[in-house]
Amino acid sequence: MKKKEAYNEAVNGDEGFAAGEGYPSCEGEPCANVADDGAAAADTMAEDTQDAAGSGAEAEKSDAAAEAAAWKDKFLRLQAEFDNYRKRTLREKMDLVETGGKEVLKAMLPVRDDVERALAAMDKSDDIEALREGVRLIAQKFTETLRQRGVTQMEAAGEPFDPDRQEAVAKFAAGEEKRGLVIDVVQTGYMLGDKVLRFAKVVVGE
Repeated sequence: MKKKEAYNEAVNGDEGFAAGEGYPSCEGEPCANVADDGAAAADTMAEDTQDAAGSGAEAEKSDAAAEAAAWKDKFLRLQAEFDNYRKRTLREKMDLVETGGKEVLKAMLPVRDDVERALAAMDKSDDIEALREGVRLIAQKFTETLRQRGVTQMEAAGEPFDPDRQEAVAKFAAGEEKRGLVIDVVQTGYMLGDKVLRFAKVVVGE
């Protein structure tokens, strides 16, 4: 019995916990220190979270700036390439016009030579038939030279009037059977490929 009482006194005495309580009352300094440590730990975690969020935002901002710089570089390069292409195309077009005109004129020179020879022959010869044949050959050669360059003569006489290719300069009462047809060609029209090079001037029946 004495041993049991000594044990209870040791457990429930002033040096132990209060009777009926399993933990200290937290009125002293130790409990307050534990609370302060918990609050400090929470503040530290919040600061770490804020730092992580800030680092993420900075990384996204840096990535966006890098992407914008890359797109700007691509745009500047594309603009420079287009400007070079435009200048090159314009230069090639000008060269083509000049070269094309040069080739046509060069092709006309032999015809010009034939005309000069025909004029010289007219001063020396009285053979009208021979001169006439020479002029006919020059005309044929000129027509062939134009044909080689894509220029062809319109066939308009007797055909229905076509305002897309012909220009009516007069109308002539030619009877019901020739109404709307080309009666006469005042000036021959020419085509360059499938485009009108010169409209034909015609007289239309009515």
